[in-house]
Formats: sequence, C-alpha cells, structure tokens
Amino acid sequence: MSDRIDLYADAFLALIRAEGSGNEVLDELFRISRTIDGNDELRNALSDPRIEAARRTQIVQDLLDGKAHALTISLVGTVVTNGRVRELSSIVDRLLAANAASGGRVVAQVRSAVALSEDQTTRLAAALTKSTGREVEVIVDVDPSVLGGLVTQIGDTVIDGSVRHRLSQLRESF
Repeated sequence: MSDRIDLYADAFLALIRAEGSGNEVLDELFRISRTIDGNDELRNALSDPRIEAARRTQIVQDLLDGKAHALTISLVGTVVTNGRVRELSSIVDRLLAANAASGGRVVAQVRSAVALSEDQTTRLAAALTKSTGREVEVIVDVDPSVLGGLVTQIGDTVIDGSVRHRLSQLRESF
C-alpha cells in the first residue's frame, strides 16, 4: 500500500508543479482530506463501491465547485474515482512531506481552535525553524476541539500546547 501512496503523491506533486499553483492546491488538498476524514457520512459515500464512480466524482465536483482550484478538484476526483478515498490523507501527508523535502524543509501540521493570521503563521514558522534547525512550512487546520492554544506535529514529534491538554494535566495532578 505504501508504494501506491508514494505513486499518487509523486504524480500529484509533478502535476502541481507543472500547474504552478503549488501552495494553494497543497493547502486545499490538506483541508479537504481532513474534512473527509472527519465526516463519516461523506467518507462512506465517496468510498461506497455500490455508488457508480461517476456519481462519486460528481459529488466531489458539486461540493468543491467554485470553492477550490480546478486542479484540486481533479486530484480529489481521481482518488475518489479510483476507490482510494480512505487513503487520501496518507497521500496528502506524503505529498506535503515530499514537497517540503525537495526544498530542504519540513512540514508542521498545526491544529488551532481558531484560524491564525498570516503574521501569526509567519512567527510560528520562524519559531519552529529556530527550534528544529530546518526551514518549516506551517499548515494550519482549524479544530475547535483544541479549545485554545496549538497542537503542532512535525514528523513523529507532537508538541501539545492546547488548553485541552493543559486541563487534562491539571485533572491528573488533582
């Protein structure tokens, strides 16, 4: 399965680079993959083999039309058509890592209760770059369950500075 994920990621990266809309499409793919992961009804509909592939692809088109780059819609549609929607997050993670590695960077996936401003994202990237010693590309995912603060993942390393985590620690100490 890992080889198949690598093939998709490599092909998608080549298409994104040829199109020249890299960061926008990568960001959209990340958000869409997380949205599908978080919505059981949508994920099941897009992966149901009893629904024709053309109909599943039309669902993607209807949901994303006018809201996402045409290449993003096409790439997600390809994954859905080929029955690989459950692997979309793995493909996107591999794609992000490959894109970052090609530039000598690492990807930090950041979960925040609220959207971060451009300035906050830039300052966070600078702080993470300083602490890791490598250039860091930050991708922010808004997750209200964080409550406040940030949960940052760089590779296998997770830095949990969320209010939820701090409350959990406080409960344990009592």
